Amino acid sequence: MQARMSWLSTVNLTDRYQGALVGLAAGSALGAAYQSRAPGSPAPSEEPNALDPDHWTGTASMAVCLASSLLERRGFDPRDQMDRYLQWWRQSRTRNNGSASEPEPGLWGALSRYESTGDPFAGSDKTSKAGSSSLARLAPIPMYLIHDGARAKEIAAQMSRTTDSTVDAVDACRYMTGLIVGALRNESKEALLSDLYSPVYNYWLFQHVALSPAIDRIARGIYKQKQASELAASGGAADTLEAALWAFHKTSDFAAGALLAVRLAHNAETTAAVYGQLAGAYYGYSNFPGLWREKVARRTEIEDLAIALMHETKQGIRHFT
Repeated sequence: MQARMSWLSTVNLTDRYQGALVGLAAGSALGAAYQSRAPGSPAPSEEPNALDPDHWTGTASMAVCLASSLLERRGFDPRDQMDRYLQWWRQSRTRNNGSASEPEPGLWGALSRYESTGDPFAGSDKTSKAGSSSLARLAPIPMYLIHDGARAKEIAAQMSRTTDSTVDAVDACRYMTGLIVGALRNESKEALLSDLYSPVYNYWLFQHVALSPAIDRIARGIYKQKQASELAASGGAADTLEAALWAFHKTSDFAAGALLAVRLAHNAETTAAVYGQLAGAYYGYSNFPGLWREKVARRTEIEDLAIALMHETKQGIRHFT
């Protein structure tokens, strides 16, 4: 077991953990600023105004809610998570005098159902309600469960079902969880983007955990042969995952990929958030543009949450070695 956990001592985990969570927030903020632009519009630059220090997105808020719940409840508590999401939404409306922008329909429907029924697994399983909010806030799950890749995928699926229960949304979260675990463990990009990558050997080949057809095609690298114009912009989990991985595959540093991600789809915020959590874990926080690090809203809070998740991970690993 010690040999398999060698990444604990050889990798700067702080850099990767902060990269994953701040990368999510930075990507979300960058994408939100260009959300209304058509695909292919001129990308933002690395100048200070690329990120607005006052721009705090709903995606980042929900990721903070998820991370805080994992830490304070010392594990996965779906009801606590949904309570936090509801509290965030109510406070957002109060701060904006009732004018806060509506979350995507699937997310709003899940929050409304939870409020009325008390069932935390409130995500719709109807394809017409497919969304990507769970994929966009995912990073705290693999960060918390880096030591157990199979368990991380199971918990990611449950987390998705709180707001997004479609097969593609759930499986996008399961697959991306494996990628983030691998990136945090210092896997090469070639390995991460190999066919059906998983930190658990041959995991996706077992029939009882096989991916949905749409996510399976993505996991086998179908996006690598596509041009930007061939990437769909539906806002669904499969399209969002594909666009984020395309940007990660096509570039060699965090900023270049983030700038590319915001140009790919109408849901630029979500695509860039999904890209940001994987790329941040892979490249590390120290490789973000300095101007971007300075401009991320609530940066210190996010950095501290990332370190806290890393600390909890190391505490948990002691029980596995």
